[in-house]
Amino acid sequence: MSNSLTGLTLATTLSLAGAAVAAQGLSQKDLARGLLERGLAQGDRGFIMDHVAEGYIQHNPQAADRRQGLLDFVDFIQTMDPPMQVTPLRVITDGAYTVVHQESEFFGPKVIIDVFRFEDGKIAEHWDSIQDRVTKTANGRTMTDGATEISDLDKTEANKALVQALVSDVLIGGNIAKIDSYIRPDYRQHNPYVADTRDGLKQFISYLADNNIAFGYEKVHLTLGEGNFVFTQSEGIYDGAATAFYDLWRVEDGKIAEHWDVVQTIPKEFAHDNGMF
Repeated sequence: MSNSLTGLTLATTLSLAGAAVAAQGLSQKDLARGLLERGLAQGDRGFIMDHVAEGYIQHNPQAADRRQGLLDFVDFIQTMDPPMQVTPLRVITDGAYTVVHQESEFFGPKVIIDVFRFEDGKIAEHWDSIQDRVTKTANGRTMTDGATEISDLDKTEANKALVQALVSDVLIGGNIAKIDSYIRPDYRQHNPYVADTRDGLKQFISYLADNNIAFGYEKVHLTLGEGNFVFTQSEGIYDGAATAFYDLWRVEDGKIAEHWDVVQTIPKEFAHDNGMF
């Protein structure tokens, strides 16, 4: 009788705990935003303890590995002046992954793309790329304005395939002539150094080649999408340095209509052994 009651009590406790989590109604997007806005910017250690796995794998070069490394990093962030601020702008989820495109105050104005991998309902792994926010751009747009609405969920896989083909043929293969197959003429550009439209992209790639500025994607690590938005995480070379390329693409009527990116030189020193990828 005692064993039965103990088993029933345990089962009830587990059921209530599961119901409490479900009652919170927290999606992967909620948890990703929450980690950035509450855990990091506000120093909410309780949120981190509740929603980040103990064995959390870190790829940000500055933060140590595991949940404790993240907690230590949060303590460091709380000493910042001005304090860290986070403004998520685009959030997409694909399976176990959620991507957040954000503006941030983080040792100056930054644009950041974060990638979170979830496991058993908790944040288990994190990658990011961070770039100084540029206000005077070659295209007259900001690095973060533009479309935000997610649509065409039934076209997710087709849109991912389109972007993968562009990266393979043009950015890895160097075949500029194929750009027209993938990108709309009125393509909207948010990379601060590239002019607007499809021709602006062609001119930028030609400029790099003409001036012997080493550039090229070498490997794609992740391709994630939700409807009309597709994210690619790649590594390669820019101006002779090993570089992380985090690109966000918006697809419209079967062609790429808009592009944002965050480009970061890969450092030589890390606070862990995981690398940026």
